[in-house]
Amino acid sequence: MEKQRSSRGCFLCGRENPIGLKVTWYTDQEAGQVTASVIVPGQFNSYPGIVHGGIVAALLDETAGRALVLQGDSDDVLMVTLKLEVKYRRAVPTGQPLTLRGQLQQHTAMRARATAQLLLPDGSLAAEAEALLVRPPAAMIESWKDEQPYWKVYDE
Repeated sequence: MEKQRSSRGCFLCGRENPIGLKVTWYTDQEAGQVTASVIVPGQFNSYPGIVHGGIVAALLDETAGRALVLQGDSDDVLMVTLKLEVKYRRAVPTGQPLTLRGQLQQHTAMRARATAQLLLPDGSLAAEAEALLVRPPAAMIESWKDEQPYWKVYDE
């Protein structure tokens, strides 16, 4: 498995974000998926001990988007989410090790469809999502140029 790049400011992967989750994703070309592990701290709960659904959706969204790396270099496959459909199956606990998995379903130069799952410590499915991703406008891509040096594989 190959460690994916992270950023410095992203809420989910940003290494310099003081309130971020600092998740690291890995590309498993052989399995055709991306994976990550995360423990969501209690300050991101909704009900006591339960991860807020918006945080669950964000984790699934990022995991689906990172599945694009299965198609090629991460600089070449930059897309943004146009639509995200989340299905919540079980409550997601805070403070427990969770697993994320993402797969690429379809990919063209301008659009992609990917899926993601969030698994509980016992391996059961807690939530899943399907994302429709699109190539962002050129101006948006240009606005990210200053951050490009910080989009890299970080030492843990």
